[in-house]
Amino acid sequence: MTTTSVADDEKAGFWSGAVSRTLVPVEVRPLTDRPFDGLMESHRLGYVRISTLEADAARLSRTAALIARAPLGEPQVGVGVQVSGRAVLEQDGRRAEVPPGGLVVYDTARPYTVDHPDRFRTHLFHLPRRLLGVPERDLRQASARAVGPEEGYGPVLLPFLGVLAASAHSYPAPVGDQLAGSVADLFSALIAQLSHARAAHEPGSPNEHLVSRVREYIDQHLGDPELSPRRIARAHHISVRYLHRLFEGEGEGVTVSRLIQRLRLDACARELARRGHAAPTVSAVAQRWGFADPAHFSRAFRAAYGVPPREWRSLRSADAGRQPFGEH
Repeated sequence: MTTTSVADDEKAGFWSGAVSRTLVPVEVRPLTDRPFDGLMESHRLGYVRISTLEADAARLSRTAALIARAPLGEPQVGVGVQVSGRAVLEQDGRRAEVPPGGLVVYDTARPYTVDHPDRFRTHLFHLPRRLLGVPERDLRQASARAVGPEEGYGPVLLPFLGVLAASAHSYPAPVGDQLAGSVADLFSALIAQLSHARAAHEPGSPNEHLVSRVREYIDQHLGDPELSPRRIARAHHISVRYLHRLFEGEGEGVTVSRLIQRLRLDACARELARRGHAAPTVSAVAQRWGFADPAHFSRAFRAAYGVPPREWRSLRSADAGRQPFGEH
């Protein structure tokens, strides 16, 4: 999509509408006096939407009114990779300055603004938040946090995302589905790293740091069917009762056992949502994430997602292949 053939006084509105239809509804305010120039290319890899925007200086705002007026069917997490020009993203009262070659995380379910003070080029990756399997608190801590090309996860993630954005149009559906799963796993790791790094630099009680270590331990051993509150407590030299008190005090809202089950189910849901001829069986996915009893897994999955795991796989595959209006 390009504004080249659009009348000068309609260019900004045309580009704003195209961005809103393809990604999420936003308001666009040009920051230049000349006729606005914008170019957008968008492709889908499974459930991941990859869009490249190149345009004149502008402010993009996703307001509370827009969210209320046109709610998404499923909340999306966005990762923006700045190719050229600068970006300043504000969300939840935080401000992230993204230099060329950097990236930033944002949540489309909550208001945010992005300022591009100069002409820019950026890759935007959108995917359903549920499929990342990250806690709401971790996502809030990771949002509006910039990562540079030499910082933390940047040297691993940024080159891969750049190549993926440039070649997204060329992959057949089965390959795209596999790549989408890899993107979801990488973004989950990115959010975990950012949220833990933020927690480590913010003032907090010793209990908060212990909870963070316990959560990291759970993530690392999630596929072990022997993972239990007793084993977790022993690994951290605390009693099981104290372990439960820790999570009650941190507002997790669930017992440790239920937290483990929820994380396992989320991991299974992500993997089952990947299409492709080489996709593993439902029972293999369940075993990989620590469910030793297939019947128990099926009951738990249906209770959490409203449908059996096989039906979930079929529904997500159908959703991934559906193309909204105006998309390529």
